[in-house]
Amino acid sequence: MDGLTVGVATTREQIPDDFERQAAALFNAEAPSLLHLARFYVDDKTAAEDLVQEAFIRLSRTMARVRDPGRGAAYLRSIVINLARDHNRRGLVSLHHRPPPADDEPSAEEAALGRSARQEVIEALRALPGRQRDCLTLRYYYDMSPADIADGLGMSVNSVKTHLQRGLRALSVALREEP
Repeated sequence: MDGLTVGVATTREQIPDDFERQAAALFNAEAPSLLHLARFYVDDKTAAEDLVQEAFIRLSRTMARVRDPGRGAAYLRSIVINLARDHNRRGLVSLHHRPPPADDEPSAEEAALGRSARQEVIEALRALPGRQRDCLTLRYYYDMSPADIADGLGMSVNSVKTHLQRGLRALSVALREEP
């Protein structure tokens, strides 16, 4: 269970008094990243949202057994991964229960052009030097600040800013359409 220490609670007194506050804080902090995690496993956004919701429900049922509430995020990640695997084993049942598309959804042609453009960006990112690619990905995909990136990659903030500038410039050149 991802290193989670659990014990069996036998009485109501062992359930944390501030459970609702902890659950709300955990949801606010972890739900977006858990949704991203679920989307890596499940193509259907609705199914990914359902998996994250189910993970929080399962955590709430077993919260009395969790001895270290600080490990709640790790426990949730483990639950989401297991639920996604189970979902995929069932043959993506949620695809049959997908809500009808919204009226403002792009046409098939527009969607194909969007996928093509995203693929071009991914290929251009992959062609960048490693540090530029890392900095750009952390900045624009994970929305991290230059200071957080510097801390995570073990470099100075000025180096991160330099890699971001150079990477954006290289992407601009690589993605510029030929006349």
